[in-house]
Amino acid sequence: MKAAYFENGKVHVGEQPDPVPGKGQALVRTHSCGLCASDQHFLHAGQNIIDLSRRLGGPYAALDFGRPFVPGHEFVGEVIDYGPGSRRTVAPGRKVTSVPIMRQQGAHAVIGYSHDCPGGFGELMLLDEEIMIEVAGGLDDDHAAMVEPLAVGLEHARRGRPTKDDAALVLGCGAIGLGVIAGLKLMGIAPIIAADFHAGRRELAIKAGAHIAVDPREISPHAPLPDFGNRVPNLIYECVGQKGMLQRIIEAAPFDGRIVMGGYCMDEEALFVFAAQNKRLNVQFAGGEEPQDMETALRAIADGSIDVTPWLGARVGLSGVEKVLAEMSGPLAPVRTVVDPRVL
Repeated sequence: MKAAYFENGKVHVGEQPDPVPGKGQALVRTHSCGLCASDQHFLHAGQNIIDLSRRLGGPYAALDFGRPFVPGHEFVGEVIDYGPGSRRTVAPGRKVTSVPIMRQQGAHAVIGYSHDCPGGFGELMLLDEEIMIEVAGGLDDDHAAMVEPLAVGLEHARRGRPTKDDAALVLGCGAIGLGVIAGLKLMGIAPIIAADFHAGRRELAIKAGAHIAVDPREISPHAPLPDFGNRVPNLIYECVGQKGMLQRIIEAAPFDGRIVMGGYCMDEEALFVFAAQNKRLNVQFAGGEEPQDMETALRAIADGSIDVTPWLGARVGLSGVEKVLAEMSGPLAPVRTVVDPRVL
């Protein structure tokens, strides 16, 4: 199959072996796949991530950074066939997406970060038939590819156990932060405050459902809210993934505040437990999405209750992957560019 693949920290485009489905595995032809900041991070710091997984426990421990692997974990594709003995849960020809995890035959692999389960930067993938979900044929492929990143934000949002009494603050308005905002809006939470350095991301936050969006260099996002009875944000979502964020939030959070750590940081974090104890803070570490979050995200995108159209930038072929990954950190970069691996 044709694919954009990583090898020794470089992007290549060429032929990779066609994956062969085993029992419980569906062979899927990729239609669209989002390019995520974690793909860019893995391209440059993948060996560190692998080493940390081996030392601390993690899903990337079996990956060999010096061997080719095909990334891409935000995907939609068409079922082609199944491995022998499979239940064949979705009819061939139908579109599907999935939590990017393979659990069949005793495996636990992250699709796109595995030598055995190539991701959506390739023409063909293997999906776990027990957890993949069918996508309505009428849903646009690029919108369907946004189900997974939206689902991560929805998972983070619910991990905070928000109630109508909370004033929520979302720090960082990339895809995950925008998903958190959309999830909080879906749950009827108000007010929602968003903070980001970039004006374009603040505009997207308002479109996603934030009531206020501030530049934290100019206005403290932790300040009382005059338009909402001087309430102080007490439920704080960290969606930046930068060293030092947790301690800064602890210092700014109110008494009895709750903090949800969604940003994916690879550095050791130093903090004063004393400061958190004095305020009786609760810190919740959020992880990846679960099937329930994928189902909620798919339903919300399909019925229009969450609009991911503003997230989408260009659609590229395989030859455009390297350039997109190199430029995705800029302030003018779209939230998501998608690749169609059927196009070179």
